[in-house]
Amino acid sequence: MNLEDFKEYVKARKALDTEPIHRFMDQMSQQARRITFRLNAAYHSPDQVRDLLSELFGYRVPSSLRVFPPFYTDFGKNITVGRQVFINACCHFQDHGGVTIGDGCQIGHNVVFATLNHGLAPEERVHTYPAPIVLERNVWVGSNATILQGVTIGENAIVGAGAVVTRDVAANTVVGGVPAKFIKHI
Repeated sequence: MNLEDFKEYVKARKALDTEPIHRFMDQMSQQARRITFRLNAAYHSPDQVRDLLSELFGYRVPSSLRVFPPFYTDFGKNITVGRQVFINACCHFQDHGGVTIGDGCQIGHNVVFATLNHGLAPEERVHTYPAPIVLERNVWVGSNATILQGVTIGENAIVGAGAVVTRDVAANTVVGGVPAKFIKHI
């Protein structure tokens, strides 16, 4: 299995349940950890942070991207960031299913992006199922929020601190709570 095959496979949201897939995921996790350990082990200038993230993500990140380490991911190669994005410290990206962050997004401390979920039945829990997370333009995610697999957050929306987002968020709205619920229109 290679990266392009894996990305194509996860688009179908099918179970990640074969030995070749698990081996590939383990390899990618090892690569991601080597890079994130370097990123998180010492101070780096903003340009150096972007260089390490470019290596981690597998493409040249925008020069306007700002990330405050530490930054964590267990895959790394299925994250897409737009321009003028800010990601604060201690964020966790489980990006196997894909994480897309649109232009102008602001991500608070300790935000978790979880693109995998387990089967519900006990005999299915060994399998994980991918689904992408998409933040459209100008989304603000407050500190300690968790965004779960398959969620799209609409343009200009705000996710309150500590929220757990389990379903799509409409554009120009504020949500908060566990699970996140509509609070108001912007």
